[in-house]
Amino acid sequence: MKQIHLAAQLPAIHNVTVWSDPRSRSQIAIESFVDVARTAERGKFDFFFLAEGLRLREHKGAFYELDVVGRPDNLTMLSAVAAVTTRLGVAGTVNATFNEPYEVARRLASLDHLSAGRAAWNVVTSHDAFTGENFRRGGFLAEEDRYTRAAEFLTTARALWDSWADGDVLADPATGNFVRPGAGEFAHRGEHFDIRGRFTTPRAPQGHPVIIQAGESETGRDFAAAQAEVVFSKYNRLDEARAFYRDIKDRLARHGRSPDALRILPTATVVVADTDEEAAAQADEITRAQVSPQTAIAHLEAVWGRDLSAYDPDGPLPEIDPEPEALVLKGHSVFRRGRAETAHRWRALAAERGLSIRELMIHVHGGQTFVGSPRTVADAVDHFVQSDGADGFVFAAHLTPGGLDDFVDRVVPLLQEKGVLRRDYTGTTLREHLGLPPHPPRPEAAVTTATATATSTATATATKEAS
Repeated sequence: MKQIHLAAQLPAIHNVTVWSDPRSRSQIAIESFVDVARTAERGKFDFFFLAEGLRLREHKGAFYELDVVGRPDNLTMLSAVAAVTTRLGVAGTVNATFNEPYEVARRLASLDHLSAGRAAWNVVTSHDAFTGENFRRGGFLAEEDRYTRAAEFLTTARALWDSWADGDVLADPATGNFVRPGAGEFAHRGEHFDIRGRFTTPRAPQGHPVIIQAGESETGRDFAAAQAEVVFSKYNRLDEARAFYRDIKDRLARHGRSPDALRILPTATVVVADTDEEAAAQADEITRAQVSPQTAIAHLEAVWGRDLSAYDPDGPLPEIDPEPEALVLKGHSVFRRGRAETAHRWRALAAERGLSIRELMIHVHGGQTFVGSPRTVADAVDHFVQSDGADGFVFAAHLTPGGLDDFVDRVVPLLQEKGVLRRDYTGTTLREHLGLPPHPPRPEAAVTTATATATSTATATATKEAS
């Protein structure tokens, strides 16, 4: 039987989080992050994941307060989490558009040292000039440049990590030599980066952090097969998930990799109760809180490009046509492209099923992945993985910080009884948790020179936005 890999996500900027729930605690305080992480470690999860939001979303010129507005820097939070956990991996999104390879490579290598080999990097680019206004004049970097930059960024970061070999720290009091001569030397010249010097951080326990991506396009899937070690998937319907899983795994052989060299983890939600009926009622309540009347109208406005506040969320879709080029909700990648096609599809679906605005938004954006008694949920999770729909899941709870407690306390023991989930950690690094091969050591005494050739279009697309 396949072993199930689990991760926990504390969503940064999504309606998944019902911050208005009276049971919800701070979305900013370190105690909330620590609470979720310790719950995940108690459940023997592989890692704890934090996304990244580089600009607050705006709805008609004001903060989009239906989401969580504002979160501390994710790598800083993950460093704090690493200090109060012992085995749980710590994974964070870091944007390759608005950072520099040297500082990102140093921060991630430091996190891997701090956590004793538990770090992972979700590589993304930014999708719009709106976010970029926080970083550069005009906020704009052409799409093709963003992706070639991101490809070269990853190549450069790897060169920096490999500028130190495993035995470069000598610390020999007899000779007075602390490091091997030449340790940390690097040189990289390319289209986006022209740097040389010495990388300050010795080789981290994992060599390289685990690389995560969420590419969906043809070239993105090729990158996953060639370079990624974990893929975040949006498919949590079994038929779609199996097709995606099979496609990615089939590509691995073309790059000389085995199927076990990469893990595919869809995002999922879960509602557990004493009975299936009770869980279904709770799931409906949660979904309606996530897709409130205000949220339903806001999402419709995002696609229609118009102010639709006068419309009844329990009424029919507007008869007026969308303005697909107008931006009402800024900074939300879900509504980035194909809005005219989306509006046409939504009209057809609403007409076919007789759905109101809110019912339509619940249908297309709402719903929980796993709902039922502990046994029902355990069986469904196991069936999904054993049927090759995934290698596991990234669970995002609607409630901070207690949203995963029922799953960990009531479902995890059943998965352990089935023999598909570890009863305890058997390794210390995230690579070991995921069953990934260790990253090969850099050859001794080699000075890394990386000549930037934007690795490939596939690599670039792989770094596309993940949130």
